[in-house]
This record gives sequence, structure tokens and C-alpha cells, in this order.
Amino acid sequence: MLYSFLEKVQRKKQLSLLKKHPHVISHNIRLGIGTHFMFHKNLKKVSIGPSADFRNYVSIVVLENALLEIGTDFFMNNFCSINCLEHISIGNNTLFGENVKLYDHNHVYEASPEFKVYPSKFTKAPIKIGNNCWLGSNVTVLKGVTIGDNCIIGAGCTIYQDVLPNTQVINKQELIHNTL
Repeated sequence: MLYSFLEKVQRKKQLSLLKKHPHVISHNIRLGIGTHFMFHKNLKKVSIGPSADFRNYVSIVVLENALLEIGTDFFMNNFCSINCLEHISIGNNTLFGENVKLYDHNHVYEASPEFKVYPSKFTKAPIKIGNNCWLGSNVTVLKGVTIGDNCIIGAGCTIYQDVLPNTQVINKQELIHNTL
């Protein structure tokens, strides 16, 4: 009973964050439990269309000067995340399976004279996902990718290059069975 009460309080807090932020526009959205929005006070804009449905334990991060656009009738399943440092656009009637991840950035690194990864420096490029797309469970979409309208991205795919409209992408994995 206490857990249920705390879930309601957390949902109200997240909905309040959406309503109070001056650069966030959202209409008629549904939030599951554990959904977390982290919006920089100086983000460019967040627009979430009507009838967006965010299931449980979703994380959405939009940092300074970044733009996130989500169309109407969008569905995001459990444990998904959007990490927006530049621009991510998701079309209408698009759905995400569980654990889908979007990253419009990579860490800056150098290989010589010695290998070093910079934790707070990034290269960025926009992500655009079209209308009527379905991204299956455990899909990761990386910076600079455009996925056209009417696409299906199969479970477990890492999308690092553009996908033409009306395309199905399958992660071909081979299961090898060995007798013990």
C-alpha cells in the first residue's frame, strides 16, 4: 500500500515537471512507475505529442540546447532510455519494445600518444525516426542515424547507419548447438 502511494507521488512529480518546464510541451501522456525525466533548465525544446505512453522505468535525459520531438500515439515499453544532447525526433505511431536505447552522442576520445576517453566531451549528430516504426526489444540507435517511415527494426539490432523507408532490419545471429 505504501509502495502504491509512493508510485503515485512519483508520477505526479514527473507530470508536474513536464507541465512546469517553460520549454516542454506535452498533451495527454501516460506514465508507468519509475519513469524519470531529467531536463536541463536551458534545453531548446521538448515536444511530446498526444497519447504518448511511457511504461515502467523509462529514463529520458535532455541536456542544454538539446531538442527532443516525439509524435502522437507513441509507445515506449519498460526500461527504455533516450539520451538527447543535440536533437532526437521520433515520428507518429511509433513504438519501442523493452530496453530500446537512443544516443545522439559519443564520448570524445584520443588514441595517441596514449588512449584517453573524455567523460564530459561529446561528438553529436541528430537521430530521426520516422512515422509508423517499430523498434524491437534491446535495439540501440546511435548518433547520426535516420530511420525512414514504416520500418521494423528487429530485436537486438544496433543501428549505426541510415535505414531506408519501408525496410525491415534483422539482426542475424546464428545459434550453434554442440553436444556435450
